[in-house]
Amino acid sequence: MTDHLGNRAWLLHFAIVSLGVIMLYPIAWLIASSFKPSNLIFSDPGLWPTEFTLTNYTTGWAGFAKNKFSTFFINSFIVCALCVIGNLVSTSLTAFAFGRMGFILKKFWFGLMLMTIMLPHHVTIIPQYVLFRNLDWIDTYFPLFVPKWLGTEAFFIFLMIQFIRGLPKELDESARIDGCGPFQIYWRIIMPLCTPALITTALFTFVWTWDDFFTQLLYLNSAKLFTVPLGLRLFMDSSGESAWGPLFAMSVLALVPSLIIFFSLQKYFVEGISTTGIKG
Repeated sequence: MTDHLGNRAWLLHFAIVSLGVIMLYPIAWLIASSFKPSNLIFSDPGLWPTEFTLTNYTTGWAGFAKNKFSTFFINSFIVCALCVIGNLVSTSLTAFAFGRMGFILKKFWFGLMLMTIMLPHHVTIIPQYVLFRNLDWIDTYFPLFVPKWLGTEAFFIFLMIQFIRGLPKELDESARIDGCGPFQIYWRIIMPLCTPALITTALFTFVWTWDDFFTQLLYLNSAKLFTVPLGLRLFMDSSGESAWGPLFAMSVLALVPSLIIFFSLQKYFVEGISTTGIKG
């Protein structure tokens, strides 16, 4: 019996490792290809470069015309920072209102908010574009971050509501006895206890904004405003002369911020997901 269980455990571990290798192989190939000369990227399929070069990184970082790739990184960090801060402020305030406060038609507005999760993003593209065009916001960062400050992310609102509902209401009552108002309860009591949910929201928002290509392509036209995804697109040439080496090199660098943030906040991320899933 023990041997049977041991064999099953060994097979399970083997399957997990095999799936991990399959999933990580494209990333490993990308990293290896970034150190190969462009003419060997597709002719030499091995993971270890037969010819090692850093030219792809220097060429890619030089960028195009007057726009260095560092500019695209700075632009992406600016957009991500505005989106993360906006999402944390708006979703936490909205979640606090739904989770702790009473107001007219609360259940109706909560249900309407949840319905927006099921609304396909593509349905709102044209109305949003028309609205932002009328506001003269095309080719600016406003369409990318302003919606985050208006509590439009129903997924994160629901996640934080679930977390807030799991906090003892006696804390609020004690704070009221001490003379705290609703905002003081939100800022001094609820928010410090919601750190795992806040970090989960910040992490998801950063990664989704950093990797967002379509929305940024839709609203940004000037190369000086391009973010990293749009900067990577500049290496692609429809005529077939794509700069694969610099493209792969900058793609590797584009992965670094997301990986650093995820692994540095992994503990809080897992805690936030697990706690919001079991508290109602």
